[in-house]
Amino acid sequence: MLSDGKSRLRGVVLALLPPLMGLGLLVLLWQILSVNNTSFPSPAVTFAEAVRMFANPFYRNGPNDQGIGWNILASLKRVALGFGLAAAVGIPLGFMIGRFRFLAGMFNPIISLLKPVSPLAWLPIGLLVFKSADPAAIWSIFICSIWPMIVNTAAGVQRVPQDYMNVARVLQLSEWKIFTKILLPSVLPYMLTGVRLAIGTAWLVIVAAEMLTGGVGIGFWVWDEWNNLNVPHILIAIVVIGVVGLALELALVALAKAFTYEEAGELT
Repeated sequence: MLSDGKSRLRGVVLALLPPLMGLGLLVLLWQILSVNNTSFPSPAVTFAEAVRMFANPFYRNGPNDQGIGWNILASLKRVALGFGLAAAVGIPLGFMIGRFRFLAGMFNPIISLLKPVSPLAWLPIGLLVFKSADPAAIWSIFICSIWPMIVNTAAGVQRVPQDYMNVARVLQLSEWKIFTKILLPSVLPYMLTGVRLAIGTAWLVIVAAEMLTGGVGIGFWVWDEWNNLNVPHILIAIVVIGVVGLALELALVALAKAFTYEEAGELT
């Protein structure tokens, strides 16, 4: 029992050692940069400012002076709306494109044409159509999130074993039965991969979109702190953006691992 505990502890230490060394190297390079550039804050100064900031992250002193917590929540709200709309449209469309060859032939050229376009290139279109910054930012998230969901879902449908479809044809299953008993269980891992890729892109886009549109949000907060030449706050925001993005990514990775082909892909 004691030896098993020591083995597990050793395994945990060995697993944590590489990332801790990587973070230590990053902090060391940061310290060297701050020594050679007096306008760049050191890790100690930035950490002290972060402690002060997160002691009260939800303060409000007017519309243009709010805590970082409110800005993060505002960005997450926009991401949730844009991402949710993209999922509501992109996942069903991906199923249809993968299932019906005619729709694939009709939509594939459009997807190939529009998918490489930078999401921020769509922001002026959103401002023109919606006449407001907030829905324009949500529109940018929607348009950048929808492509990974469509492409991965359609690819999953097209990779369903033909034997499954042959059995469905012999049994004369309805389209609804084919969807619920064959397509959905088999495609779910592909679909969740598309969702995971989309959420990472959506979080990247909202920061850039908020820098351009203004208002409350982590992107606007970074830009506002730059205008105030408050570099420690900018560095803190970079870390916060990375942590939130990592948390979203890990949550969806865990969800995707829960749905594997072996667990959900068998016909019943």
